[in-house]
Amino acid sequence: MHTMIYDSDAFSVFQLDWAREADSAPEAAPNQGGFEIVDKFARKEIFLEGHVADGFRARVRSLMEGSPSTEDIDEFLDGFSALSRLNLHAH
Repeated sequence: MHTMIYDSDAFSVFQLDWAREADSAPEAAPNQGGFEIVDKFARKEIFLEGHVADGFRARVRSLMEGSPSTEDIDEFLDGFSALSRLNLHAH
């Protein structure tokens, strides 16, 4: 399942959950999947999975406890843009 969880003028964040798609695979972990962060201005994307995705999820939960503004969330996501080396291509 591919779900948009955040969208602003600067960023979009999608949560990918393969465990729901692989219901027939009993060994599928409940948190299997990841996050795709799209930096719209830089036209770059990054995919987070595994321990990095778990850390991202925990940091997002912590951030959301403080009722952040869109600017706060975009600033948080901008910290991940530096990790991206993939240019975004429209299909």
